[in-house]
Amino acid sequence: MSSKPQRDHSSAQDSSAREALPFEPAKSRKQVEKKASTKAKKTPEAAPNKAEKSARTRTPVSAGIPDSVSRRMVKRMAVFSGIPTALGMSTFIVSYFIVSRGIYDLPTYAVLLVSLGFFGLGVLGLSYGAISASWDEEAGGSLGWSEFTTNLGRMTGAWKSSRQEQRDAAKKS
Repeated sequence: MSSKPQRDHSSAQDSSAREALPFEPAKSRKQVEKKASTKAKKTPEAAPNKAEKSARTRTPVSAGIPDSVSRRMVKRMAVFSGIPTALGMSTFIVSYFIVSRGIYDLPTYAVLLVSLGFFGLGVLGLSYGAISASWDEEAGGSLGWSEFTTNLGRMTGAWKSSRQEQRDAAKKS
């Protein structure tokens, strides 16, 4: 027999009695208390809300990233981020070898700049790996440049329209 205590999963009605987290804003605490009090007033046979309806109608395919797409993303992220990161770490080893053998006296800032450059390329590789993957299960080349340009264009278009909407809302207020 296990001596582990079982966790008590409290319902939404008990959420108002819970302790507030230290970083939780006061506004959200009030909202949680208000939601809990309104849920307690409802009858148990109330009609399901929109979130419950959409959860029932959601299919597993539309619920997340397809497996083939996620594998493609991970492969590209590993290659385009892993190689520069490994080079960034090997910079320290190679520079130590060069300095300790007296081959050349490397300045420390040169080692720092080269390693930072490789680590920066690793971060860019992570972003490229995620953005360059097409969400079509069958589509996608080995490097994904065409998907990257398409997705980057969509992102910049969304940013521009969001910025324009904010400007329009500021003018109206």
